[in-house]
Amino acid sequence: MRMYKTVGRFLKIGTLLSTTGLIVTVSLQIFARFFLPYAPSWTEEASRLFFIYAISFAAGLALKTHYYVHLDMFYNSFPSKVKKAVDLMVPVITFLLFAIMIVFTVELIVLGLPEKSPSLGFPMAFAFFSMFIMSASICFYAWGHIQRQLENRKG
Repeated sequence: MRMYKTVGRFLKIGTLLSTTGLIVTVSLQIFARFFLPYAPSWTEEASRLFFIYAISFAAGLALKTHYYVHLDMFYNSFPSKVKKAVDLMVPVITFLLFAIMIVFTVELIVLGLPEKSPSLGFPMAFAFFSMFIMSASICFYAWGHIQRQLENRKG
């Protein structure tokens, strides 16, 4: 349970910092376009990176709190046994897909180490690491949903 809280806190802080960074860089970009002779070129890439990280940190939290889109009308038409099967299969499939994504994301991060971003000059592995954060957090919370579904079936 402690790890569950720690991961959640890490994702919340990451989401908050990334969103704040996005707001600051976009505000700077807008200010520069109106009041300065030119806008800094790095703000476009930085805002894109902050947006990507905000989504990556928030994706696991969305799964944790069931904030993803559900097709309730379709789901509610199922019989009880089918609903129970769907309730287990969706997190299992989600877990498997994002576990596969983790494997390929690690390869992508390694490929991005020598590549540099155009205006900020940092390794692209940093940008690609956001996909690892998203995949790992979704797997973490999908695994928790699977465990709860299996415990509910026993009890």
